[in-house]
Formats: sequence, structure tokens, C-alpha cells
Amino acid sequence: MTNKIKTLKTREYEFCGPIGAERHIWQPSLSSMRSIVGALLLLFVIPGTVFYLLLTCNSEDASVLSVPGPLPPLETLWDSTAVTIVLVWISLQAVLYVLPLGTVVEGIPLKDNTRLKYKINAFHAMVVSFLLAGLALVLGMPLSYAYDHFLQLAAGAGFLALALSIFLYVKALTAPESALAPGGNSGNPIYDFFMGHELNPRIGSFDLKYFCELRPGLIGWCLINLCFLVKEMELRGSASLSMILVCVFQAIYVISALRNEEEILTTMDIVHDGFGFMLAFGGLCWAPFTYSLQAYFLVSHPQELGTLAAVGILLLNTVGYIIFRGSNSQKNAFRRNPSDPRVAGFETIPTATGKRLLVSGWWGMVRHPNYLGDLIMALAWCLPCGLHSYSPILLCYLFYGPSDTPRGKR
Repeated sequence: MTNKIKTLKTREYEFCGPIGAERHIWQPSLSSMRSIVGALLLLFVIPGTVFYLLLTCNSEDASVLSVPGPLPPLETLWDSTAVTIVLVWISLQAVLYVLPLGTVVEGIPLKDNTRLKYKINAFHAMVVSFLLAGLALVLGMPLSYAYDHFLQLAAGAGFLALALSIFLYVKALTAPESALAPGGNSGNPIYDFFMGHELNPRIGSFDLKYFCELRPGLIGWCLINLCFLVKEMELRGSASLSMILVCVFQAIYVISALRNEEEILTTMDIVHDGFGFMLAFGGLCWAPFTYSLQAYFLVSHPQELGTLAAVGILLLNTVGYIIFRGSNSQKNAFRRNPSDPRVAGFETIPTATGKRLLVSGWWGMVRHPNYLGDLIMALAWCLPCGLHSYSPILLCYLFYGPSDTPRGKR
């Protein structure tokens, strides 16, 4: 019965969905989206952007308006130890994922009205991961290795993301048509490889896309921040207020995402987007190695932050978090059950796909309150880096700015 349900061919091309939970990074116009050349270019541009930003943040002036130099030789980017560390990290998260911890919930109905089961234990995985990191500190293991070999670790993560993407595409070629993703079923191998050909690729009950959505990247992001904080303490004897604020703000963000892990099941990543290079690279490389750039920047560019400025930044982050968490909670409740008492009286409007959108509560104030909250928090993360450097402020826009996109209009 399931195999008889077909996934329609992709008619509108788009680049690209969130590189992480609900992120919008590159979003060209519809005309350029129809060009397969665009997908091919992004296969090189996205990894290139990661390394450009890493090199820029570690340069003397840390400005994206100047070319960082000298560029490291390509052969120095490959480090077997770094690749092994990334592989061990991903494997650890996979083991923690399959352990009998947490609860099991059902996702929203698929086209055939079946529901996939998902294990909710990402927060448990983070707790165990940081207990192990604490043990490593006690045993004297050099956590500052992450700072000293940041480029090599990023290269290793990018390589593993590419290998996973190839596996996913080959696997999708044998998947039934009903299992293909609406947005990655164009028939063009380059485009489908990039967007993701299969919607919910699984090995047994192990959901590959769901696993990569939060665990290796977001937990890894916090662990990398911890390593940078340790490095700063090694260099200067104590952690700066700027570093503490960045690490605490971002840890709160990640903990919130993991504590509300079930909400990811109603996002476009899970519901619509296939699992291909875009999300694989985003989860394994983009998220941990670019979201941690503020802490990376502060190690080599220490910033003095006054008490008044710190309080202002704290209030800004709090406002952003309240908007972000409140709007996402309303959206998730409505998508799961429109009759939920929390949203039952809210106004809605129909869409071209037959679904309905909230236009009251947080969603009646601005078009995308969740993106607004993201943007405000991102600004709060960047301000401890100071205003004299272009890079951290640019990252704020790069991560969260372009939300009025074809994807948002759906």
C-alpha cells in the first residue's frame, strides 16, 4: 500500500533550507533556483565559506572585508587525528541516541497517514557528554586541542559530511517513491544530492536525519565553546566576562532546543526537506564550527566588557529568548493539534497547500516571530565581541537575517 503512494516531482527549485534547526543561510531568487549550476556551486561555496570565516576570525584584524593571509597549505587541513576525533564524537552521540533513555514519541502523519517513532533523549546525551568532558578535564586531557586544530577538525567534519551525503544519495536510489522528499525529487542528481532525495532515511529504527539535526552539531557547538573557554583560561589565567556571556547564552539556547526536542518534529527539516548534503553538512560541520565563531574570536581577540554593557546584553538576549521560545511553542502546539487549548482560539488563514497558518498570538505581531527572536539573540551573542570588528556582526546577519524567503512564504 505504502509503495503505491507517490511523491510528486519537484517543480520549484530552492536553495537552500536551514543549515540547522530553522536557519536560512543562502536564498537566491526563484530564477536562479532553477539552475542546477547553483546547486553545484553551493557544494563548493558552503564549505569554502566555513573555512573563510574560520580564517578571518583568527586573523589579526578579523575583518571579512580583507583577505586573511597567509592561507594554510591544503595538505595541512587533513589531519587523521582530527578526523578520528570527529568520528569518535559522532559515534558517541549515536550510541547515546540508541540507549534506552528518554521517551519515544510519534511524528506528524506522513502522506500514507503512518507516523514514525522518534526517541527523545538529546538532553540526556548532552548531560552525559559534558560529564565525560569534565572527566577529561580532571584527567588532564588537552581540551584546548580543539582551538589549536580548529581548521583540521572542521575539515574532518566536512569530509565525513560529504561521505554521509554520498551514502544517503545511493541509499535513496533504492528507496520506494513514497519515501522520497517533496523538495528533492527533481530527477537531477546534482540537485537531489544537495537537497536530499529521501525524506526520512533510516537504518532500522535509527533515523539519520533526525539524529544529525541536533545531536552532533548542537551538543558539539557547546563542547567546542567549552574548549575555547579552557584555552582562554590557559592563556590569561581566567575566563573573560565576554567569553562567559557568549558561552552561557549559547548553552541556554542549545539546552532549550534539546529540552524541547519534540518540537523539531514539526519543522520543515523533518516534514519537508530530504536528507542530503545541505542538512548533512549543516548538522556535522556548519553548526558546530560557525556557531562557535564568537568564542573562537574571543580567544585571539580579548574584549573588555563593562558591567552596564553586560547587563544590557543580558536583557537583550532574554527578550530574544522569550520571543523565540514562545513563538516556537505556539507553532509546535498548533501543528500537532490545532484544537490544543493553548492555541484553540487563535486566528488562522489558509495556505495554497490547504494547511492553515497562525495569525494571532506571537504570530499576529510579526510575520516570523521565531526568526525575530533568533536575530535578537544572535545580536546579543555578537555584541560581547565588540563593534570594531565586522566579522561577528556579519555572522549575526548571516545566520538569522534572510527570513523572508520562498521557504518562509510556504
